[in-house]
Amino acid sequence: MKAKETALMLIEFQNDFCKEGGKLYDAVKDEIKRHNVLENAVKLLTGAREKGVRIVHIPFLLNAEWSKETAIEGVIGSLRDGEIFVPGTWGAEIVDELKPREDETILQGKRALNGFVHTNLADVLASLKVKNIGVAGFLTNVCAQATAMGAYDRGYRTRLITDACGATSEKIQRFVEDEICPLFGGKPSVDVFLSEIEA
Repeated sequence: MKAKETALMLIEFQNDFCKEGGKLYDAVKDEIKRHNVLENAVKLLTGAREKGVRIVHIPFLLNAEWSKETAIEGVIGSLRDGEIFVPGTWGAEIVDELKPREDETILQGKRALNGFVHTNLADVLASLKVKNIGVAGFLTNVCAQATAMGAYDRGYRTRLITDACGATSEKIQRFVEDEICPLFGGKPSVDVFLSEIEA
């Protein structure tokens, strides 16, 4: 995969997920620690930057009005009711370890599971002439998986980089690694993904 034709999409590396005191941290902290999600994500981002990969940060920002106007329930309804990822709050900020640089894209408007929905992500990737996509972030089986599937369905070579993803349990994490990742063409780690990138 050529670096200039590859984008790394970092999904919801926000304080509400990743940091003690975040509203969702208790749900994922064991998995974050079990396989060093943040450390792996830093290694992934650092390596991708060094190789010249395009970087797209994709935070979730609660759109309370939209979620009230629709019939949406489940996970997004829970975010609304818990006031999680509220714009302008510490919880919604991208963690310090993965702060975007000025030359990186911060996708605006993600309010659903799949990063391609309700956003201009497809246009962003087209403008960057991207053919290959790596996805990392939260939750492994929710937004990371949904965005990876969205990329795959649009014809991108897709890698869900599971050791830089976090789920709420080891059982869920292993299911995605063993049953979902092969659908995209493999179960890459940070090291494998970076080894695939060519100048």
